[in-house]
Amino acid sequence: MVKDHQGERVKVEPVPNTLLIQIENVNTKDEVSWYQRKKIAYVYKAKLKKNGSLYRCIWGKVTRPHGNTGIVRAKIKSNLPPKSMGSKVRVFM
Repeated sequence: MVKDHQGERVKVEPVPNTLLIQIENVNTKDEVSWYQRKKIAYVYKAKLKKNGSLYRCIWGKVTRPHGNTGIVRAKIKSNLPPKSMGSKVRVFM
């Protein structure tokens, strides 16, 4: 059972491995079709070095449009950290 912030039960649980992304200069559902199946990456900086680098990456893929305004849905390999809310991801052409 999932509860919202007011303690009431909700019908739909959040999906932790799905993102909603607004891509720059994409404003319609038709423009989204070119971005489908493209890779995305969330790059962040860690405190400890791993393989000689402080930077880490979480990979995903654009799956389908979400609505009519150019927002896309993307699936990611592992859940993103909470600090990533509202931050940028890279879309690989």
